[in-house]
Amino acid sequence: MLNGRLHLWFHILVNVLILLRTEAFFVDITYVESAVAKGAVCLDGSPPAYHLDRGFGAGINSWLVHIEGGGWCNNVTTCLDRKNTRLGSSKQMAKQLAFSGILANKPKFNPDFYNWNRVKVRYCDGSSFTGDVEAVNPATNLHYRGARVFVAVIEDLLAKGMRNAESAVLSGCSAGGLTSILHCDSFKALLPLGTKVKCFADAGYFINAKDVSGVQHIEAFYNDVVNTHGSAKNLPATCTSRMKPGLCFFPQYMAQEIRTPLFITNAAYDSWQIKNILAPGVADPHGLWHNCKLDITRCSASQLQIIQGFRLEFLSAVNGLGTSSSRGYFINGCYAHCQTEMQETWLRDDSPRLNDKTIAKAVGDWFYDRSPFQTIDCPYPCDKTCHNRVFESQDQPLV
Repeated sequence: MLNGRLHLWFHILVNVLILLRTEAFFVDITYVESAVAKGAVCLDGSPPAYHLDRGFGAGINSWLVHIEGGGWCNNVTTCLDRKNTRLGSSKQMAKQLAFSGILANKPKFNPDFYNWNRVKVRYCDGSSFTGDVEAVNPATNLHYRGARVFVAVIEDLLAKGMRNAESAVLSGCSAGGLTSILHCDSFKALLPLGTKVKCFADAGYFINAKDVSGVQHIEAFYNDVVNTHGSAKNLPATCTSRMKPGLCFFPQYMAQEIRTPLFITNAAYDSWQIKNILAPGVADPHGLWHNCKLDITRCSASQLQIIQGFRLEFLSAVNGLGTSSSRGYFINGCYAHCQTEMQETWLRDDSPRLNDKTIAKAVGDWFYDRSPFQTIDCPYPCDKTCHNRVFESQDQPLV
């Protein structure tokens, strides 16, 4: 109980700090109560939820649907661990969230999307909205229904005005960024035919790479996610017909088949991927990577060499996007994860830049067809505009 209260106060404190630092604003939660009858529920059976800030002026018929991140659960044990947290139950979610960055409502902070209807969809299923298992074991009461939740939330937004959308973007950060890739075409299919639809993934391009001990840790993990949640039938058939479904959770194997325009923002040295794919705890029993994962400036020369190799693997995987001009990407040489939700990395005087463009400018130009953007940064440590993450020792990974 005490841990739960501390977690709640910590969440409130984080929101207050965001508010003070960026002139963010709070948006109330909306519960999709009607989804429960459809079995479209969080891990614990509670209704899905989102936060909606209405558009205005010229943006009144434009919609940005942004999916929250938060890792995945890959078996009964890890899903039970999530079940009574905000990542498994809407009962545990904060009633208000701070909106900033891509969700900001002032032209100074978000020039291309500030007056759109901006939605943050809460993440409570643990499968990037791909799961659908009908049976519920009464012993655990776990509901694996992420794919149903996605449809129920979009249907609720359609009823609230998105059926009149002239423009729409599906975006997300981390596991939510992966959602925006996996669901890109299905999102477009749920919207009216005439709507201009594009997708935008922030830190969602997770790659299939061996860890430092030579084991395919993340491949096995994703395979368990797909099996536990019954996700195979909700992954692109163009991929699952060619390879085992667990691999189709990786964008590098399925993104080329996506028909809807797609933009990827990712750090080439994604801090979550370095910590959880390249050097997870199970691959580093003696903690040799501990300091390096907390702060890239504390990596040894040999660790930096391995990390530079990971960057090359990442860039090779990005080739899976294909060469279409409808694709965009902003791949910077930073140690970071999720750069669109925080004002400091989305759009500020000192924000990260490639070709002298901020992420906000690159994405806006791409969405409105003002100019394409397909740029890969030079290797670390050459980019002086980076906001490289420094973690506390107690920061816990989600794998």
